Amino acid sequence: MEEWADPGLLKEVRKYGKFDANACLNCGGCTITCALSSDETIVSPRLAIEYVRTGLKKRLLTSLAPWLCYYCGDCSKSCPRQAEPGETMMTLRRYFTANYDWTGLAKKLYTSKVWEFAAIFILAGMVFLVWALLPGLGLPTTTDGMSFNDLAPAKIVHLVDMVVAIFLAGLLLSFVFNMYLKTLGRDKSLKIPLKLYFTELGNMIFHFLFQWRFNECEKEEKGVFKRILEGKHNYWVTHFLLMSGYALLFLMIVFFLSWFQGKDDSYHWWNIQRILGIYGTIVLIYGTIYFLIRRIKKDDEKSKFSHTTDWTFIILLLLTTLTGIGIFICRVSNAPLVGYYMYLIHLMVAIPMLMIEVPFSKWAHLAYRPVAIYLNRIRGKALQLQKPRYNNLTTSEVQ
Repeated sequence: MEEWADPGLLKEVRKYGKFDANACLNCGGCTITCALSSDETIVSPRLAIEYVRTGLKKRLLTSLAPWLCYYCGDCSKSCPRQAEPGETMMTLRRYFTANYDWTGLAKKLYTSKVWEFAAIFILAGMVFLVWALLPGLGLPTTTDGMSFNDLAPAKIVHLVDMVVAIFLAGLLLSFVFNMYLKTLGRDKSLKIPLKLYFTELGNMIFHFLFQWRFNECEKEEKGVFKRILEGKHNYWVTHFLLMSGYALLFLMIVFFLSWFQGKDDSYHWWNIQRILGIYGTIVLIYGTIYFLIRRIKKDDEKSKFSHTTDWTFIILLLLTTLTGIGIFICRVSNAPLVGYYMYLIHLMVAIPMLMIEVPFSKWAHLAYRPVAIYLNRIRGKALQLQKPRYNNLTTSEVQ
């Protein structure tokens, strides 16, 4: 792949986080210590660093290596020059996210605190204005003869939820397609049989649902379940609980809102909607507080370098959970007016979080990671089928 060098690439990448290209000696220690690196899949920070050093932007963006890194931190611990290769890959993931985004908003949010906080407050203000001016809602001062369901009609809320969900899904899918175009779609010399796109789907879905490579990233002699029984922390468990709680509550509210409104018996703890809701709430509280503590203490490699977007995501998610608990308390205590305004505050936090984090920021990584694994497997198998052309190349040369 021939291209002109971009002399401003290094400066551009550094806007997204720590990226010490000068400290790297290209010794290869980061690849050797990586638990996820193998003959089939080489996770190489040094190759990405070299692309940035030499200004090879197009070649950098065809790489999937930053998404195949799950940041265990072993490479940073073992680096003889403290080049922080783990954080280098995290910085590149932010940079890649901005480049997959055709709107340009991710770049603004990642590189400007003013843009990020302005976007949050503007979206919150829009929610308030729409709610205040929308017929049938408004800002009541009394609730005489009215119930909570009268103040927050399920049909209106459900419609808003569906519109937001469809919009965000469509936007994120367009970014994922752009990711494909910049990686496999750009390599015209690689012929990929159509069947590979279908045979590898199951593996992608598995990694999307479970993000299993977070567990594989932690090199331990004992399995994940033995570590849990012994009371030892496992990053994958915490991450999975947080992700599952968030996804579960999001799906329930968007598609099964009637479970929560309009039924008197829905407040009993033994109802399935209550059990799922309690599970989601508990794991969200646990997960957000855990990651906040880690980032405050900075006691491991993953939390040593926190970007502003990392903080805003966790804080917005925690506030969304707490206001959701407040809504439930108002419902069971029959305080519709307080519950109504609590619901409005909840939306003023949740909508900005969803609109920013899902397509443009941290939450989008949950989509890019399994897609990267999927594309990497397709690329590897397609290369094997093109042995006459590639069998004399090393694995690193085709990554």
